[in-house]
Amino acid sequence: KDTAVTQPLVVAAALLAARRLDVPPGTPVAGHSVGELAAAAIAGVLDADAAVELAAVRGRAMAAACALEPTGMSAVLGGGPDDVLATIERLGLDPANRNGAAHTVAAGPLPALAELARQKPGRSRVVPLPVAGAFHTRFMASAEEEGRAHAASIVPADPTRPLLSNADGSVVDSGVKALRRLVNQVTRPVRWDAGMAMLGDLGVTAVIELPPAGSLVGLVKRELKGTGTLALKTPEDLEKAAVLIKEHA
Repeated sequence: KDTAVTQPLVVAAALLAARRLDVPPGTPVAGHSVGELAAAAIAGVLDADAAVELAAVRGRAMAAACALEPTGMSAVLGGGPDDVLATIERLGLDPANRNGAAHTVAAGPLPALAELARQKPGRSRVVPLPVAGAFHTRFMASAEEEGRAHAASIVPADPTRPLLSNADGSVVDSGVKALRRLVNQVTRPVRWDAGMAMLGDLGVTAVIELPPAGSLVGLVKRELKGTGTLALKTPEDLEKAAVLIKEHA
């Protein structure tokens, strides 16, 4: 739960795994939430040290923001998209993650999340998530400010491969814009649904999820049917990843 610990570890693990993969030039890269920092480094916007350091600052600042007010997040699985979003808004919550595949994450004050569990949208179930607070919402405003102050010392480079943005799934072609979006991201919804749609538009036929892996390839399987997937969880999976890359390069 401690973002000050988990976030730099997530980015470091992803980048260490990426170094072991021979990914062809031009291959798109995307990351969910803090994973977008790793994606930016793989795309050449940040070097590895800068990405991990930014993740550490981000994690500490988000942990501090979580301590200001009791908030949390709950996954809403199933239900009609319009009904889900309307219910979240009516209860004063935010759709922090729109993950596609009938998977939306609501975030905000704990009493409102409890009410969501009681008034869940039709044909849905609500699952509380083991997180420290309402990430990707207005409750992270202080973390965004701290991230912006730190980012002022970073000189980004333009991406060397297509980098998909959490904001809207678009391909970001400017390092300055990518860094700005990484900072703003902590108070804005993650539009993973839009990112997956862009992967489809770009003709992606296989997806490798870097460690810690498992959840994103599940979403890809449901949203982009027929796409090859691999959750790279252990060093033993590197050989499988090499085979998948060769088959789909």
